[in-house]
Amino acid sequence: MHRLAAIVAVSLLAVSPTLAAETRCGWYMNPTPGNLWLMDKDATWTISSQGDADGAGAKGIDNAPEFDETQFVETNNPGSGYGYGCACMSVTVDAADKRITQIFSGESKPLSACKADKSLPSPD
Repeated sequence: MHRLAAIVAVSLLAVSPTLAAETRCGWYMNPTPGNLWLMDKDATWTISSQGDADGAGAKGIDNAPEFDETQFVETNNPGSGYGYGCACMSVTVDAADKRITQIFSGESKPLSACKADKSLPSPD
């Protein structure tokens, strides 16, 4: 009986979808309180939205990139911290909903890297 249970368990693991981390690079955008997005060549991925229920944003938000003030463009009041920068992130996504579900790591990149990438839409 134990052998049968082990075979069933292994079979279930084999058919279960595995979420693999993927690297996504593009514009990391924080336009207003509670709103975080990553705009890459494929989509604008929601990291969190203002008004999300508790826990609805991406897990691992503490792993999101941090930006040097010279590599971050403020789009609201000076000193507000709202705007955009260029980043690469290791994440899992929900492709159907265009949401980042977990952030494993994030690294800021020079603004020039995203500006030079012709596959990226403008963040403005």
